[in-house]
Amino acid sequence: MRFLIVFFAITSPVLSAEIIVDASSGRKPISPYIYGRNNSLSDNPSNPTSETEWELYRQAGVKMFRENGGNNATKYNWRRKLSSHPDWYNNVYSHDWDYEVMSLNNNIPGIKGMWAFQLIGFAAENTGNNFNDWGYNNSQWWSGVCQNLAGGGEVNTSGGCDALVDGNPDLYLMDWPADSTVEILDQWFGAGGLGLDETTFEYWNMDNEPEIWNGTHDDVMPVQLSADEFMQKYFDVAKKARQKIPGIKLLGPVPCNEWQWYNWDNEKISYQSESYTWLEYFIKRIGEEQNSSGVRLLDVLDIHFYPGETDPEDIVQLHRVWFDTTYDYPGANGVKRAGAGSWDNSITKEYIFERCSRWLFEHIGSNHGVSFSVSEIGIDSDDPNVIAVWYASNLGVFADNGVEVFTPWYWRAGMWEVLHLFGRYCKEERVLSVSEIEEYVSAYSSIDTDADSLTVILVNRSLSSEQEVTVKLNNFSVDDGEYPSLMLNNLPENETFISHTNNALESGTVSASNDSFNITLPALSVTAVFLSGKGQQSGLNMSPNPFRSITTIYFNLTESSEITLTLYDMLGRKAKTIFSGYLNAGAQERELSADDLRSGIYFYELKTDNQKQIKKCMILR
Repeated sequence: MRFLIVFFAITSPVLSAEIIVDASSGRKPISPYIYGRNNSLSDNPSNPTSETEWELYRQAGVKMFRENGGNNATKYNWRRKLSSHPDWYNNVYSHDWDYEVMSLNNNIPGIKGMWAFQLIGFAAENTGNNFNDWGYNNSQWWSGVCQNLAGGGEVNTSGGCDALVDGNPDLYLMDWPADSTVEILDQWFGAGGLGLDETTFEYWNMDNEPEIWNGTHDDVMPVQLSADEFMQKYFDVAKKARQKIPGIKLLGPVPCNEWQWYNWDNEKISYQSESYTWLEYFIKRIGEEQNSSGVRLLDVLDIHFYPGETDPEDIVQLHRVWFDTTYDYPGANGVKRAGAGSWDNSITKEYIFERCSRWLFEHIGSNHGVSFSVSEIGIDSDDPNVIAVWYASNLGVFADNGVEVFTPWYWRAGMWEVLHLFGRYCKEERVLSVSEIEEYVSAYSSIDTDADSLTVILVNRSLSSEQEVTVKLNNFSVDDGEYPSLMLNNLPENETFISHTNNALESGTVSASNDSFNITLPALSVTAVFLSGKGQQSGLNMSPNPFRSITTIYFNLTESSEITLTLYDMLGRKAKTIFSGYLNAGAQERELSADDLRSGIYFYELKTDNQKQIKKCMILR
């Protein structure tokens, strides 16, 4: 295991901070689906996802795969396994979602996947009317790839998105009503279909970025449809999907970016003598239709975000646009529509999810049950340390605030390391952490369901200064002594994550006394500290739990010892000896395979020279 011992020396930090972690305050489940990825899997049976890639996803701990292809989902024909590519001449290409979902189901059983319903009303029909891009320029990208040339269009060699003559979409598309789009549910989950588990593949995007269809899909929508016309399409598909699978999770409206959070066709929406931003209007109309129909039409409010910031000082603060009501966001633009008038240039505070929370409460009610998702995001940086701190800050904020799904569109060096650290080592429930200098240093803390193991992840966003931190624990007592830590810092430009045991994590320790510890955090660093409740210094824990095939058991030895790690069934019978032997002091982990075990509840027991600890786990089949 490529872990290094790190001694945290004090070198005159610019700031010091006190952080309070209260293990009994703010406890709420952390959604595992914030540990997600976009467009990771092959939908081409002749070019499958490699075993190396599958193993990377398993080792890193990916819990959600969004695989609908973004704008390519809008005209997907699941019957013919074809889609029209709006950013490549509208040409039609093969895409096999059936193969893709079965590939995921077979290679990482039980892991969530998300695809999309089509709402625009058209789907790809054939590949026989594509623009001959190979004959034109050997299929090279140029500024004219957005021209509507499928269906017999005439290319404009000057470039840009306006063809000399647009192609005829009737030659490569077919009508695709709501019934057609939701019948994929019968194909995947119904009798005689693929036999998939509807609870594993319950998340569905309600199309993709509909407020810019007059740009991305202008072959069939040269003039943007009205907001109400879109809502009618949305209601039709949502009701039919809910009728087929009552427990389905519908994610909408999937807007493109900050401007589109507030604007439909570049304006606020007039409705019943009032004007509304797009997301407030969407929420209001969902509430009205749910009240009149009795059908639940939204489960997760999902948005996209492509900020234009390039300054690292701004990028590491982007996590604050979601809920922070005090943050003056330098990229604030569409939010200036959020006032009473049509435009208020003084509005600079974004807090989009907090705004949506208020709108959900106002228009649907206190028991609306709608969570949040960011299913696409991309930032403009190639610095792995800036990226790691930005990504860690988002994961922490999303865990703290109950965000349900997070699947970044761009993926760069630094993100695998952070995903692995959070996904592997965070506990099941978030607890409250408060920092004196939240702008620079944050703590994101999580506790296991037995409340005897606590992980504190500390993020230092300063670009150049280390930070001295004192962490005080409330309602979680620890024995005085040394506790393990793992740190990401000073990442090189190349990718460092290879596997769970071969990565850039640096191993160290912190010394706890009187339920507190001090640590010095390097600039642009992410550090996890692992604490065990008093009398529980083994910190015994398992992740994932429940699990289907393989899981990892983690524990810490305060001194070298002979140990036995044993699995028992519900009747107390030994099911498996996981490990038996001598281990040195320090953080430990052992893998448990359940391939030869039946589903059900089990107990895993750790015995050392001076203690015994037992915890519960569940195997799913």
